[in-house]
Amino acid sequence: MTNAMLRLLIADGNDRDGRAKREAAVGQTTSQAFAAVVADLAPEAACTLVNPADAEAAIGSDLGGFDGMVLTGSTLRLADDGPAVRRQLDLMRAALEAGLPVFGSCWGMQVAAAIAGGDVGENPRGPEYGFARRLTATGDGAVHPLLAGRAPAWDAPAIHLDAVVGAPSGARVLAANAMLDVQAIEIRYGRGLFWGTQYHPETDLDELAAMLRLSADAVVSAGLAADHAAVEAYAGEISDLDGSEGATRRHRAWRLGIGADVLESTQRRREIGNFLASLSTARGVE
Repeated sequence: MTNAMLRLLIADGNDRDGRAKREAAVGQTTSQAFAAVVADLAPEAACTLVNPADAEAAIGSDLGGFDGMVLTGSTLRLADDGPAVRRQLDLMRAALEAGLPVFGSCWGMQVAAAIAGGDVGENPRGPEYGFARRLTATGDGAVHPLLAGRAPAWDAPAIHLDAVVGAPSGARVLAANAMLDVQAIEIRYGRGLFWGTQYHPETDLDELAAMLRLSADAVVSAGLAADHAAVEAYAGEISDLDGSEGATRRHRAWRLGIGADVLESTQRRREIGNFLASLSTARGVE
């Protein structure tokens, strides 16, 4: 399959400060990292990157010129309710009303749920920092193309305090785990269709380690680590795993309790690959 005709709008969920911190930590912004994943999965797709949190963002009104949109994760929270948040709510609403297929992870899913009437807030069961464990498909999710190829239970990178705590009316909840009832979702809004995950299928292990370091205060405040040194030690194990091979890699993976669903990039990125495949099918690209 080629993707020469696919045109994807990738919207970075972070404001200018969030982008700067992330770029300093991992060498690229969230949208740049997502575009790199798309390039790996669909080399001939054309990605346009935008920063909708910024007042001067030049997105344009012709969303119909794209085959799909992605809204990435973010350090913002909907409860902040500032201009950077409202601009992204407006973009998501406009994209779906225009009939655009949209994928979002973490923040992206929260924004889509909010504009469709869902409830977003701090997860009463607590945050997930590191990995979302034992994700399982719901009845709807077991037959949904977003989760095609997923095992009956899987783990995935996750960094979040807030979550969709009440799905919009008419939405299809596709996956859940013990921490959260809405880990993946389908939302129909306007003429558009949204697929999303609370976890981060786009995030590699080294990037996850950097995000944990940036979130060290929150991890300690949540009671998941005794202090910053403990967060650093855990992040260091994840970073070491990312750069290891053979028996050393197996040993480190065993200590962290993770398997092929996280270690193998094709498996880890399953939902993104499925979203891109759906765009190709809709576009008639072979």
